Amino acid sequence: MIYEEPTVLNLAVPVKKALSIPASITPLADHTARELAKVNDLILSRTGSEVALIPEVANHLISSGGKRLRPMLTLAMAMLNGYRGDAHVKLAASVEFMHTATLLHDDVVDESDLRRGRKTARIVWGNQASVLVGDFLLGQAFRMMVEAGFMDALDILSSAATVIAEGEVMQLATAKNLATDEKAYLTVTAAKTAELFAAACEVGPAIAGRGAAERRACRVFGMALGQAFQLIDDALDYGGRSEEIGKNVGDDFREGKITLPVVIAFERGDKEEREFWRRAMESGDLREGDLERAIAILRRHGAIDATTARAARFAQDAHEALSIYPDGEMRRALAQAVDFAVERNR
Repeated sequence: MIYEEPTVLNLAVPVKKALSIPASITPLADHTARELAKVNDLILSRTGSEVALIPEVANHLISSGGKRLRPMLTLAMAMLNGYRGDAHVKLAASVEFMHTATLLHDDVVDESDLRRGRKTARIVWGNQASVLVGDFLLGQAFRMMVEAGFMDALDILSSAATVIAEGEVMQLATAKNLATDEKAYLTVTAAKTAELFAAACEVGPAIAGRGAAERRACRVFGMALGQAFQLIDDALDYGGRSEEIGKNVGDDFREGKITLPVVIAFERGDKEEREFWRRAMESGDLREGDLERAIAILRRHGAIDATTARAARFAQDAHEALSIYPDGEMRRALAQAVDFAVERNR
């Protein structure tokens, strides 16, 4: 089974929470800044190719303002677990290349026009170029994994690549399918989105030579953070602003994506509302004012708030996972990143 529900770890150190300032990933970025600069240099060098279109397409997305959260997590977890070396830089770059490749492929599958506020690569260069450059980046990612020299890390990240691909295929089965329930939806998001967070975190203790408890804790942290991040993205699609989410508000609705807010609203809705969802999302018969009606239905049934609450429960799982580590600046920076993931919806 691909999806494993994060569990609360029964560990002695209490969770430290209740930050008095707005949550931010700035502390995490500050603590990993020197290593992240090396990651960025490596990314630039590994997108080079004699085929001019490859760096052009790759850099269009890589330089478009992403937070680099996943490679930051790889660096942070390696440091938290006491790793001394430079292999985490290549592994962090591999994680970012894997993420970028999945975005290029996702935009083709989803027929998306906007990514991080810019036209998607498929709009600028076409579907074929987007898919093939994504494949190039995956190839470079695996080259760097091998160069890093840790079989455990290669196993973790290559396994993640397989799971992510499975998640993409599973999403095809749930697209426009209103029979999808919460469990099925979370299985998809665990594979498609959270798995890379989990793998990015688990390689840190793996290369540091830590034991099963630390690897388990870091994986649970990443999986829970990834789920929380995705669910807040789902909520923002119906209640955020384009500049916040990097795409047009309502794109999920227009593309017929069955996300958790829709799952909840459909389950709680009356016959008329269910017929609306079937017409708009399963049949793709969109009419003027449908997005506004969809948002009104979601709010009427508390579907956006329920999605946010579910994300908050995953965030608590992430906080609990960190409790295996003693209190310190890096642990607090990781905790703030968790809170930031959820508080984007406030």
